Amino acid sequence: MSASAALMAAAEGGVIGDGRTGANLALGGGLLGLVIGWLALARAGRRIITGKARTGGVVAIAVGTVGTVLAVLHLATTSGGPGSGNGLVGAIVAVPLGLGAALLGRRALTRSRGADRPTDRMTV
Repeated sequence: MSASAALMAAAEGGVIGDGRTGANLALGGGLLGLVIGWLALARAGRRIITGKARTGGVVAIAVGTVGTVLAVLHLATTSGGPGSGNGLVGAIVAVPLGLGAALLGRRALTRSRGADRPTDRMTV
């Protein structure tokens, strides 16, 4: 492949690094945050290892927020519409994934706080 053919392929959207990279990073961040949040929520429900549930919750909130911010930035700077090869649809899908990861992390944090309370005492 000659240099001019490579430049033409990049201009037409044939290279993955052209416009989809930001959307792919946002999708990966949102999906990773969902997995971490789900695992932290499962740990918080067991009430055995609450420290790791808190850490997982904080990480899920952070990764989900970063994924959402990346997706919104990509949506704001993208030109063209859906189907143009610039990752617009991926960024649209990444926004709820990142928000869901942050919500799962928040729920894991609140469950792990409830696990620290002693159950043998009556609160007034």
